[in-house]
Amino acid sequence: MKKIKITLGFILAHPLAKRHIFKALWRLVTWQIQSAYNPSRFFIKSFIPPVRFYVSKGLTGITGNIYAGLHEFNEMAFLLHFLRDEDTFIDVGANVGAYTILASGVCGATSIALEPVNSTFDILLKNVELNQLNGNVTAVNAAAGSEMGVTRFTSANDTTNHVVAENETITSENIEVKLLTIDSLIQKNIPQLAKIDVEGFESEVLKGMVNTLDADDLKAIIIELNGSGNRYGFNEADIHQNLLNKRFRPHLYDPFKRTLTETETFSTHNTIYCRDMEFVYHRIQTAAKISVLGEMI
Repeated sequence: MKKIKITLGFILAHPLAKRHIFKALWRLVTWQIQSAYNPSRFFIKSFIPPVRFYVSKGLTGITGNIYAGLHEFNEMAFLLHFLRDEDTFIDVGANVGAYTILASGVCGATSIALEPVNSTFDILLKNVELNQLNGNVTAVNAAAGSEMGVTRFTSANDTTNHVVAENETITSENIEVKLLTIDSLIQKNIPQLAKIDVEGFESEVLKGMVNTLDADDLKAIIIELNGSGNRYGFNEADIHQNLLNKRFRPHLYDPFKRTLTETETFSTHNTIYCRDMEFVYHRIQTAAKISVLGEMI
């Protein structure tokens, strides 16, 4: 019951779902019934045309898309309005690949998706194959950091799996994963957009992508700065200042109006950092409309 209340709160606060409340609630009810009778089964659900995704009970990184069309509405809509088929997108902390299949399956961009947890990575691969995106997506079973090597990672926390901090208790559910740098992975193929969602390890990821950050081709970064960096002793204000030094500025995106509003600092969830605003504005203003929950955005 607690999870249902949380999901209802999510729907009622979601910028698009609350405009189509009966459709969103119907999707919630039908999914709850469907998944309750088949808790271990994978279902195929429609996403943004023409893509689809695999989902099963408990996969919180993608089930929100069932109810609300786009789980992280502002950020996902920004991606859909910004990317073009000639672009490269890098998804750091891809989970089961929601952002990746939007970038490559809807926008036609080339994607590089990093996901370190084997079980989650397997679903990412299933989503890539389901949408016949093998030629557009390079999936990498690894975590990103400031240097090459290996690290220990949690594996039983769904969307909050993370690099095990020094003061955390080692458990049997921890796994050893490959650690690499974004600069070593990208080399010449600089992305136009990066999404970084690594549960507090963002400081280390950015240290390993200095060349990428310096490249003018990178125009925008969607990054989650929610206080999780504290577990590693990182100050997220330092990340903000680092991005400011690279000429990125934090913005809020309104997909309905296609406007970006600069803010003084980062959000407690995702923040969209942009630079070369003339380029970015041209992209979002000239993008084709997309259908989400029956509404053209």
